[in-house]
Amino acid sequence: MPPRSNPTARQARLGAELRKLREACGMSASEAGALLGGGTAQISHIEAGRWGVSAERVRRLAVFYQAADEQLIDELCAMAEERLRGWWAKYRGILARGFLDVSELEHHAYAIRLLQITHAPGIFQTEDYARALFSSAQPSLQEKDLVARVEHRIARRAVYERPTPPPTTAIVHEAALRMRYGSREVQRRQLEFLCEAANWPAVTLRVVPFDTDNLIGSAQSVLYIAGPVPELDTVQMDHDPSQRRFRESQRS
Repeated sequence: MPPRSNPTARQARLGAELRKLREACGMSASEAGALLGGGTAQISHIEAGRWGVSAERVRRLAVFYQAADEQLIDELCAMAEERLRGWWAKYRGILARGFLDVSELEHHAYAIRLLQITHAPGIFQTEDYARALFSSAQPSLQEKDLVARVEHRIARRAVYERPTPPPTTAIVHEAALRMRYGSREVQRRQLEFLCEAANWPAVTLRVVPFDTDNLIGSAQSVLYIAGPVPELDTVQMDHDPSQRRFRESQRS
């Protein structure tokens, strides 16, 4: 089977965690590959998420790496055995990978925490509000691309229709509530929907007022996805100095 050209965020994360376990025990990729009966290329493809790996091999590697965190290994095995084709897969080849990665992360989230400074959180945007935001993109989007982005954004709210939705804390600056996208009517409906979402059992909405002193941080959006164990928490930031869209939690 040829290597995957575009591994998903989950596939890449599984490989990254296996790489961290290998490096923690001081084993080289060639040594690990030899233990699996392959070579450096085999381990490199696995750690980059380009090759799938079975739960049985994950456990073998964990033994080689003397990894003692059983809960983490169990979760990595679950990721390895995952065969989910999520609703976002229909947008593969239509939307950029980052859109699909966010959908996948939210789907698997045990909890969601987010911070928005200048606009309503994407997962809580109305159709008209999302269309107004995407319509301002430069260069302008073709209508089919605009429709796909809006549809995808609205579909992300499916996580709150599950029997046990992920507990979500949304921190929104007052600026996001006052800045007008589209028209007064579009903004009014967006504010009404935020009030509705704030009453959902799983959602807590907090607003940072303009007159807050000593505001910490800079004006960028942050999405924090809590995983089943702290080592699998994931952060997305608008402006990451390392130029990586997704970074493993600092708690890992």
